Amino acid sequence: MDMRNKILDIAMNLNRIGNWAADDYHTKKKRIKTFLENTTKYIQEVDKIPQHSPFKKTYIRFIDEYPALKREGLKGPKNPLWWAEKMMTWGNILTHRSTFLSK
Repeated sequence: MDMRNKILDIAMNLNRIGNWAADDYHTKKKRIKTFLENTTKYIQEVDKIPQHSPFKKTYIRFIDEYPALKREGLKGPKNPLWWAEKMMTWGNILTHRSTFLSK
């Protein structure tokens, strides 16, 4: 699978997780945890992003923020709607910015 599709898989998972958390985090907690673990595996599979890529800065920022978001999601967010919004925002950003990666 090429890098762009890996990024799109990550983005799709972030949006799914965010939607489930917004609907009812506590009822969907098990599914959210499973998808957080899957997303972490996908992130580890992303090859090195070329230094010259306009996507690089976005991805570095995401990688810096994701561990804290994951920890909060596994622990149980203090404010599930706020956390869900952050997850969906990152999903949307990665989807949009992935257009800078070659297919």
